[in-house]
Amino acid sequence: MSTSNVTNLLLLGSQSDPLSERGVTCAGEVPDASDPELVSRARVARAALGDRAIILGHHYQRDEVINFADITGDSFKLAQAAQKQETAEFVIFCGVHFMAESADILTSEKQQVILPDLAAGCSMADMATASQVDACWKTLTNLGIASQTIPVTYMNSSAAIKSFTGENGGTICTSSNAKAAMEWAFTQGSKVLFLPDQHLGRNTAVQSLGLSLDDCVLWNPWKEMGGLTAAELENAKVILWRGHCSVHGRFSIESIDDVRSRIPGVKILVHPECTHEVVTNADVVGSTEFIIRTIENAPSGSAWAIGTEFNLVSRLAKAHPDKNIVYLDKTLCYCSTMNRIDLPHLVWVMESLVAGHVVNQIKVDPRVKQFSQLALERMLAL
Repeated sequence: MSTSNVTNLLLLGSQSDPLSERGVTCAGEVPDASDPELVSRARVARAALGDRAIILGHHYQRDEVINFADITGDSFKLAQAAQKQETAEFVIFCGVHFMAESADILTSEKQQVILPDLAAGCSMADMATASQVDACWKTLTNLGIASQTIPVTYMNSSAAIKSFTGENGGTICTSSNAKAAMEWAFTQGSKVLFLPDQHLGRNTAVQSLGLSLDDCVLWNPWKEMGGLTAAELENAKVILWRGHCSVHGRFSIESIDDVRSRIPGVKILVHPECTHEVVTNADVVGSTEFIIRTIENAPSGSAWAIGTEFNLVSRLAKAHPDKNIVYLDKTLCYCSTMNRIDLPHLVWVMESLVAGHVVNQIKVDPRVKQFSQLALERMLAL
């Protein structure tokens, strides 16, 4: 394998600052994803790596990457899968940065987690930085309410925020077990600080636990005291962080009304990261895995408008041609950062590993890993 073949595939995020979006100049044009030569190179590199590597593909990934995935799933399922593949020296995580961090937290020291593009981040995770959360906690401490506040942090968060959660007596949650996590938190304290997705936190508190919207306040990290008064923080049962998913936040009541007017008998199926208004007006609400199972078990001829990432909806529609499956919004919305992982990046990573060069390794600080594991263990014990 020539060096030029590898360097021709150097793209955005390879060997660069993950906080930047500087591209790396390519020699010539990058081949199209479906370029037969590129697909062939991917197959050759994958075969050369053999059992030394495992490729994990998130549900929101594009098809050209999913085709090479050994295991597909949501973020935590994939991290757990990596943990079980103890013989795999390399874990190539085709997802976003926080997912690769979670895999590194759970895997052994003998395994190396690789993210094909370091610029593949998560806008929601980036909405809660360690310094911002520390400032929030300091405010709660000064008000004398931190001791009764239990952090519950969504899986879609950085390792630093997971570590904060573990160190301060909290737990991690997924969209599947957010109710159980929040119920547990209320057995440990009288308040919950829910990070970083305000919509999942609000929907869980109101729809699942029966709290009122007035029981929830929204902490804005860009404002002093989160834009709240001392009385509001003291009276709140749930302090929601001002974060959201850039994809799920796009769906609206107008989207629901439009699709219902166009498709008779359609059922609206959405993810709980959607806004409270969308969730309360949908027919069915559930996690990514729940959405997949719902469509698999739906009767032939049924019609579904799905409010989640477009790659998954498109894949479900292709897999179930006997059902009328459409995207909930007229404007197709990909997870843009997830889609930075493409076949050229995957080929570059695999060929580099075959050549003996470990690139784009994700390593979580040992102390951060320690408290993150504690928070994850609390979740697994729910």
